[in-house]
Amino acid sequence: MRPTLSFTRKVKEEIVTKPFTEERLRALVSAFIKVNGRMEIKNRCVAILLQTENAKIAKFIYQIIQQIYGINIRFSYEKTMKFKRRITYNIIIDQEAEYIMGDLEISFLEGKIAKNIVFNDDMIGGYLAGAFLASGSVNSPRSSNYHFEIALNDENYAKWFLKLIAKYKGGSFSPKTIKRREQFVIYLKKSDQIADFLILMGATASSLEFENIRIDREFANIGNRLQNLDTANYEKTLTSAARQLDDLRTIDKILGVKNLANEKQRLLAEIRLQNEDATMEELAAMLSEKMDKVVTKSNVNHIFRALRVLAKRYRGDDDEN
Repeated sequence: MRPTLSFTRKVKEEIVTKPFTEERLRALVSAFIKVNGRMEIKNRCVAILLQTENAKIAKFIYQIIQQIYGINIRFSYEKTMKFKRRITYNIIIDQEAEYIMGDLEISFLEGKIAKNIVFNDDMIGGYLAGAFLASGSVNSPRSSNYHFEIALNDENYAKWFLKLIAKYKGGSFSPKTIKRREQFVIYLKKSDQIADFLILMGATASSLEFENIRIDREFANIGNRLQNLDTANYEKTLTSAARQLDDLRTIDKILGVKNLANEKQRLLAEIRLQNEDATMEELAAMLSEKMDKVVTKSNVNHIFRALRVLAKRYRGDDDEN
């Protein structure tokens, strides 16, 4: 049986299928290299090593760099069999690596994000998408905990990253940061913001799926809460009815409910004895019909309290509760 794709993988694989402008692609690659890349120096030559376990992301990044810079890039993969079979894809840029870093304004020593790479909303969306492809994850909307995150290795870069999100004019996000081991994690918890962030990155179909499942879950939760409330109210009604019937039977045995002097008390007693499962609202409606005037639920409660006092007196019960 083919394993089900995680929601994170669905989002990432949707992003890499979208047609982006060259400006957006440059921003995306700049972020991916910054977050995922490692610089190596061999024989006085600079190389950039990128790694991912997703074949589609590897192919996407490989093709973008070739498309923009027209250089040959080395590509390899490694298999590991420790706990489960895993394949790591390596992209090695050992031609024009310094030029590419300069052109994309990438520094592995500084956390600053260059304005030239993210000067409009489209480029900001591309940059955030690149960072997400490199180290992001998002919980399935079927889970009970909505969570979106991008893990970064540098505290100063994380601060610039937050400023970049705040700079986006097409939406409003309130991300938070937490340090987890040696990483600084930018995360969102609000479901509507997560859905909007997916759209910002280009994952519109995933955002629609996220929203549909979220709405279905919330409707189901509302239904469950209403059902629990109905059950609680029904149990409360039964408890109140049992107490009222006990009081009325005590009065009927000693005095007889037909002999109650107060008309409202007499009519309500008769109605309750004939309708043991009726709610207070239903009793109020029936009493209103009998008396040909409006009797509220509050009036009914007051009448039952008076009848309870009478029943306790007949029982010799001094407890006023």
